Amino acid sequence: MKILLVEDDVVTQKLGVAILEKAGHTAFVSPNGRHALESLQVNQFDLLITDVMMPEIDGRTLISALRKYPRLVDMPVIIISAVIKASDVMELLEHGATYFVPKPFSRKGLLEYVDLSEEDIKRRQAGK
Repeated sequence: MKILLVEDDVVTQKLGVAILEKAGHTAFVSPNGRHALESLQVNQFDLLITDVMMPEIDGRTLISALRKYPRLVDMPVIIISAVIKASDVMELLEHGATYFVPKPFSRKGLLEYVDLSEEDIKRRQAGK
């Protein structure tokens, strides 16, 4: 899959890309939500993985904005975050996030939700 990873922390960027590419995916990095939104408007991605707390546009705003674009309405979104309350997770899921993975994430933990997202895409495509 072609995956956009939105993360402002360079170490987490490198770890995420390494995990995704080793699993056979193509990973691209956006350092903040504004850059990600611009990238999503002009490029085709299968999955968005985003942090919540970032400069310029945070993850909450990014999810709300991307759900306004018809071709991005069904894109799976995995939230990755270290500092977040259960009520925040519920709010993000209600506003369009698909899954939540706590940071620091493990290879197995991240890929479990990437695989679920890929299954969601296949089911959606089979239903059309």
